[in-house]
Amino acid sequence: MTTRALPSGSGGSTEAPEVEALHVTTAPRPTLRLHLWLENKGELFFGIGRAQLLFSIQQQGSLRKAAKVLGMSYRAAWGKIQQTEQVLGLKLVESRGQRRDGVSLTPAGEELADQFQAWFTTVERCALNSASTIFPFQVAKCSETDT
Repeated sequence: MTTRALPSGSGGSTEAPEVEALHVTTAPRPTLRLHLWLENKGELFFGIGRAQLLFSIQQQGSLRKAAKVLGMSYRAAWGKIQQTEQVLGLKLVESRGQRRDGVSLTPAGEELADQFQAWFTTVERCALNSASTIFPFQVAKCSETDT
């Protein structure tokens, strides 16, 4: 068995065993899972969860309702929004008027969520294409499975 360099995360090992040609007798259908996020100075400031939060705010028209739909507290949701706004120096949500009128995404919030979704889709497509040339079995994308 030989080793080859693999891309590493923050400080991770880059050596892994190289696998000889894999002969699969049954055809598994594994599901591709991706965890993508953006960091600043080692701290997450935007990822799929925050993109989902922004899309949920857009759909619900309320931070409280968006948080509830995603199973998180209002405080946690607001903290995530504030942290991302602070790192980017941009407002992502704005009040619709009176306090009870809810919130909406700013143009910057809409653009960030859309850009992250486009990036995720591009990376997912690339990973699936690579998997189809590397593995002797088909890999499904997450939305193609029943889980």
